[in-house]
Amino acid sequence: MKFTIYDLRFTNFAVVLTHVFLVYLTLGASAQTSFTNLDSKDVYPIDLPTALQLAGAQNLDIKIAREKLAEARADHESAVAQFFPWISPGITYRRHDNLIQDVGGNIIEVHKQSYAPGGTIGAQLDIGDAIYKSLAAKQLISAADHALESQRQDSTLAAAHGYFDLTLAQAAVDVAREAVGISADYEKQIQNAVEAGIAYKGDQLRAKVQLERNQLALRQAAEHQRIVAARLAQTLHLDPVVAMIARDADLVPLTLIQTNAALDSLVQQTFASRPELKQSQSLVTAARETKNGAVYGPMIPALGAQAFAGGLGGGKDGSPDKFGEQEDYFVGLSWRIGPGGLFDFGRIHSSDSRLKVAQITVDKVRDDIIRQVVEAFTRWQSLSDQIGTAKRGLIAAEEGLRLTRARKEFAVGIVLENIQAEQDLTRARLDYFKTVAEFNKAQYALNKAIGKL
Repeated sequence: MKFTIYDLRFTNFAVVLTHVFLVYLTLGASAQTSFTNLDSKDVYPIDLPTALQLAGAQNLDIKIAREKLAEARADHESAVAQFFPWISPGITYRRHDNLIQDVGGNIIEVHKQSYAPGGTIGAQLDIGDAIYKSLAAKQLISAADHALESQRQDSTLAAAHGYFDLTLAQAAVDVAREAVGISADYEKQIQNAVEAGIAYKGDQLRAKVQLERNQLALRQAAEHQRIVAARLAQTLHLDPVVAMIARDADLVPLTLIQTNAALDSLVQQTFASRPELKQSQSLVTAARETKNGAVYGPMIPALGAQAFAGGLGGGKDGSPDKFGEQEDYFVGLSWRIGPGGLFDFGRIHSSDSRLKVAQITVDKVRDDIIRQVVEAFTRWQSLSDQIGTAKRGLIAAEEGLRLTRARKEFAVGIVLENIQAEQDLTRARLDYFKTVAEFNKAQYALNKAIGKL
């Protein structure tokens, strides 16, 4: 930390130098403890690559999307399983007492029983329904897969933005701390001048007010840094109690997008790469298969088949039981007319409406994606220009403070001018760091908008 010693026209220069040196030691000690007030073991340093990796591995939204993909695959397995027969092993016992009608129409009294142990292989296959359901389920797997990729990119973008917010918060703490050091040094020098009888007490109070404001800003900056760290921890599914700090605290502009990138070219890339658009297209295909199942599925007959192999035993009461082998076979084709089958116009119209909704959704997603690309591209270009402006403003503010501190005169106007120069420098530094952070965030947002994150 550097301080400029004003020419306060003291007769004893050594006294001033001693005061400034003591202030420097005091600020240096306080600066080391004002950052987070946490022990080093409670601080977790993190860099940008680690944050992005943790977002892909730890983020809860990504885990939810993975489970939805697993659910879609399981639904497809269930749809395919409809093509296979089922097996039902068991035993059947029948008992009859009192009246029954024989094949000749006579009512007779009978007491009998029978039992049939064995196994049944059966199949009731609605072929058309099974075909189109399996095709739709396959498209839903594709949609869930694209949804997972979309969520992965969303979480990666959130992690990148959270990291740059954390870096900016740390830079704001450093700027606020340096502002406290400058104002404290200046206030101490004015105090010494007042004690020497060559400065006005009101000037010291003005400097004191500025010092207190800077200390308040420092505390607020430290508070904001802790909050931003907790939000990043939530995104990465880490313990928010452990404070995170950016390992690379220097905010520098990144280069992720070519400076000669054209908007039309980026939009064309978007149509081929955005997972949200692919997801919507898969949902359209699934809705189309569902509609085809409602229209053409009932035209395909349902197949029913059953085979029983086992034994049959029993007889009349009082007579010896008789037991032997038994086999039964059944095969049939059928069509269903009415609800759930042929001429179910309600089902057809419903599936057709769902298909149209899915198609309209594709157009809506496409428009939204184009808007995102245009916004991200415009913001990236604007912030690229703003960095140069903010940097020139920072240089001017630094030079303005240097010239102000170099003045030999010490009047009320000069004190106010010095305070204003300090405020301008603080704002210029914060503006520059904010612009750099937003520029880096804009590049990640543009990459996300074109599906290349």
